[in-house]
Order: sequence, then C-alpha cells, then structure tokens
Amino acid sequence: MFESVEEVQKRFRDARYIASRRVSTVVFLAARMGRPVLIEGPAGVGKTELAKTLSDITARPLIRLQCYEGLDEGKALYEWKYAKQLLYTQLLRERIGELIADAPSLPDAVAKIAGQEDAFFSYRFLSPRPLLSAIQAEQPVVLLVDEIDKAEPEFEAFLLEVLSDFQVSVPELGTVRAKHIPLVVLTSNNDELQIIRLKVPEIPEQLARSVVAAVQKIRTMDLRKLPSVSESLDWARSLVILNARELDPGIVESTLTMLVKHEKDLERVKGSLDKVLAE
Repeated sequence: MFESVEEVQKRFRDARYIASRRVSTVVFLAARMGRPVLIEGPAGVGKTELAKTLSDITARPLIRLQCYEGLDEGKALYEWKYAKQLLYTQLLRERIGELIADAPSLPDAVAKIAGQEDAFFSYRFLSPRPLLSAIQAEQPVVLLVDEIDKAEPEFEAFLLEVLSDFQVSVPELGTVRAKHIPLVVLTSNNDELQIIRLKVPEIPEQLARSVVAAVQKIRTMDLRKLPSVSESLDWARSLVILNARELDPGIVESTLTMLVKHEKDLERVKGSLDKVLAE
C-alpha cells in the first residue's frame, strides 16, 4: 500500500491534506502492521478528515462508526430483520403440512421442521452495522471509529477485542472472520478533557464532560474565531468560580464571553444554545 513514510506524506499532500512526519509515520506503520491509528485532539483539527483522505488516497471505501453514550455491541454490529423473519414463519406455518406429510413418526416430523432452521437464521435476515460491514466487506476498507472517548468502557473493551482479532461471533451464525484486514482510524477528543481535569482539578467530572461536549459543538459552527483549548480552560475556571454544577442556558449565556470573543460569534452561539446544550 505504502512503500515509505515519504510516500504517505506525498500522497496526503497531493490530496490537499498536510500530514506531519509523525502522523505519516504512524499511518505507514499501522498499514504495514495491520494496527489501528489513534488520532487525538480537539474537535475541528482534522481528525475525521484524515480518515476520509486516507480512504481517498488508498481507493478504499470508508465505513464510519460514530460513538456516543449508550452505544452497545448490537448497535455497532448488526440487527435482525424481525419483520422479515415473521413473514417467513407465517409462510412455513402455511406449508407445515406439506413439509411433514411423509414423516413416518413424530420424531421424524420434528427433525424435518428443525432442518429448516437455516431458513430463519441466515444472512438474509441480518442487517449489518458498521463493524460487521467492515469485517464482511468483499474489498479492503477504511474503518473510522469516531469519538471513541464518548463510548462507555464496556463498549471500548469489546471494540478493542474485535480490532485485535478482526472477527466477531454472531450466536445464530457462528464466527465471522474478516476477509480483508481494514485500515482502522480511531479518533478521540479525550485529550482536551484530560487537560481540563489537569488544569482545573476542582471541576466536577460531569461538568468537565459537558464543557468539552459544548465546546466541540461550538467549534462546528461558522464563527470568525473558533474557541481554543486555552479558552475552554478559561470557561471551565469561570464556571468553577461561579459554583456551577451543570450547564444551564443562564450560566452559559452569562459566561460565554470567556469562550467566544467576537460579538457576531456571540450572537450566533446564543441563538443556537439549545443545540449546544442538547445531550
């Protein structure tokens, strides 16, 4: 895929993405070793764009798994098409007489019915989610696991297990192994949370998480100047001084100048507070 770190850097540059020597080295080694790439940093610094560009320069389809609180194995792997299964069950019920008509005994009739299980537990009833799609893909893909820091510890442990073996177990179908090892990019905003914890140790944990989440949403807006990490720290400190326990519209509006400096930016953010504070 890549012959050298220099080639990685050049191909990114040709795709109009400036990758540092360090990032290019990590991508090169990950591709060679079949290991995930972890990219950390505040929202808006190009983490997701790196995965998209990697997809472009390697001509591999991009499959994205967006992490969030409450994400579990089922939502990341697959879901069953229960309505379709029910339809097949009704069809079998209508044909059950024909199926067992020549069975000489009850055990034989039961065996004939049991022999139809594959008709109900098969891939035709399986709707793959991102992880299973990446593993089942007929061609190599880039798998983007976005904002892994938002996932709960149990899901993180499950994900790391999947990415170590590139196989999953589907109880009804058995073990599914990857036909091709995907290029995996994990992104995390967790370093900003760690910085706030370190620099503002008295801030309550949930408030720190809410601050990071709100700042990330504000950084997606079309502002003259996006908030920096230092401004996130100033905002966090001001909230602690005011004994805030959570982000409510009143406290946010009264402290927003610590985070957003330009008047038009302030008006824009204030006009979207419901979205900024949405869980």
